[in-house]
Amino acid sequence: MYSVEFVLNDFVQFRFDGSPSVGNPVTFSCYVWPVVEFDGRRWREIEDGYADALRRLTPGTVISTEEQTGSGLRIALDTGVLVIHPAPDEVHVEIAVLAGFEDRRWMVWRPGEESFEDVI
Repeated sequence: MYSVEFVLNDFVQFRFDGSPSVGNPVTFSCYVWPVVEFDGRRWREIEDGYADALRRLTPGTVISTEEQTGSGLRIALDTGVLVIHPAPDEVHVEIAVLAGFEDRRWMVWRPGEESFEDVI
């Protein structure tokens, strides 16, 4: 992950190195504010230092990802962890979108679907 972009005050985008043949980054648009974890601490969007905690994750290499109903989506980087598991009242339509792959595939997460079946 090489970029964290705050889009207005609505959502945050994370950019990852993509395939050189495509020339575009892989973009993870998060429409709910993820929790940031590192150094034994958790930051939420309402807390002072949240934006700094997100920025501290860059540059970072993805170590693992995990999806599970009840805990949502977890992206572990060598610099920290993003946890996306919103309360139902935090979601307006979509939770997140991942796009930018060479074969033009993309993934969308919505409440009530897949690893967010419990967010209804």
